Amino acid sequence: QVQLVESGGGLVQPGGSLRLSCAASGSIFSINAMGWYRQAPGKQRELVARITGGISTNYEDSVKGRFTISRDNAKNTVYLQMTSLKPEDTAVYYCNARVLTRGLQNLEFWGQGTLLTVSS
Repeated sequence: QVQLVESGGGLVQPGGSLRLSCAASGSIFSINAMGWYRQAPGKQRELVARITGGISTNYEDSVKGRFTISRDNAKNTVYLQMTSLKPEDTAVYYCNARVLTRGLQNLEFWGQGTLLTVSS
């Protein structure tokens, strides 16, 4: 019904910056919230940042001041600008969207994940 396509992962040196993008398409009436989660090897998936209504944001404590989430409502796209990257940011990053579909169902969707590796 709804597809989330992520892009922007890769290999970055510590202290570097990178931007992730996630575009939603399909049977979308409206998007209630979009966010980014990450899962490092051997760890549980955790919320990194979420934006609701295009205005309200919340961040995981370790990324506050370094990561910025933003959203282009016209493009149904969410971005995660990451700066001052640390090796502990290494993980697979997943896009998440809570969508009201054209069939008027409130559903949650996930992207396929994009790998970020922070290493020298």
